[in-house]
Amino acid sequence: MRRRGITVLFGALLLLVLSWQATVVKVPYVEMGPGPTYDTLGTDTGKPGGKPIINVSGVEATKSKGQLRMTTVSVQPELTLLDAMVGWWQDDRAVVPRELIYPPNRTQQQVDDDNARDFQESQTSAETAALRKLGYPVQVTVSEVTEGFPAQGQLMKDDVIKSIDGTPVTSVGKLTELVRTKPADTLREIEFTRGSETRKVSIATKKGDDGNPRLGVVVTSKQPHPFELSIQLDRIGGPSAGLMFTLGIIDTIEKDDLTGGLIIAGTGTIDEDGKVGPIGGIPQKLVAAKAAKAKYFLTPAANCAEAVDNAQPGLPLVKVDNLDQALDALTALRAGQTPTLCSQ
Repeated sequence: MRRRGITVLFGALLLLVLSWQATVVKVPYVEMGPGPTYDTLGTDTGKPGGKPIINVSGVEATKSKGQLRMTTVSVQPELTLLDAMVGWWQDDRAVVPRELIYPPNRTQQQVDDDNARDFQESQTSAETAALRKLGYPVQVTVSEVTEGFPAQGQLMKDDVIKSIDGTPVTSVGKLTELVRTKPADTLREIEFTRGSETRKVSIATKKGDDGNPRLGVVVTSKQPHPFELSIQLDRIGGPSAGLMFTLGIIDTIEKDDLTGGLIIAGTGTIDEDGKVGPIGGIPQKLVAAKAAKAKYFLTPAANCAEAVDNAQPGLPLVKVDNLDQALDALTALRAGQTPTLCSQ
């Protein structure tokens, strides 16, 4: 009987030690959960004064009856064994190996810095895409002509390159793409403006140090518009807010209410040409959107399969591949029609 009592006592002590370790010992996992949502048409409630997230001056900002909510994912980087076990049992959480979020060759601070930079770049792309849709095109402007290259003597600083072989140059990336479509030493027709005058020249490209054909110009992207525009939200990381920022900018400047009085959530990267790209954390973002009482969720086409597998009841998944599709979907919703859904 005495031996049995000692065994029970030992077992109880062992259980106590294991329980204590479960709440103290860290495990190499992180937890992803639904993060806060932000109405890009509203104010930043996380800062004193509650300033508008999208700020414009020099033009009257319009007010919408609805909301355009960007969704986020919260990441818990330090987990105990107990934290991980609890997370595994929660449907709206995902416990994943730490290296998926924080690669072994990167510190947590470096990853956080990368995410902050991606978020800033997403704002820049959103502004470019929105302004282009509002009628303010990108001007690919020559800032420097490289000595010894064919463009020398043909193009000058401040020339605006309009097209190559008749294909419009809509961005710096598009210029690079067009130049590289044909091998070096190929004669290319360049249309450009110098001041108020439109000109055309034929320039043969030359192979650069990287082996790619080049015109021999350094260019910058300009987008003149008669008002000031800025985004005031800096506590988020990653590029996935691009689409909702773009829609928010357009809604703020245009007279029409894009929302039709609805709460519309969404996610997706966007590039300067308005293409919507895939993101991570769809399951958690859908939960966040549902909690924010969203009526529809704008879903990148590449994320549709995952979104359908993690769909929330009463939250239709609107399929979007680019900015025009997103705007068409909002037009359909305002008219009481059903836009293209991920399940279609």
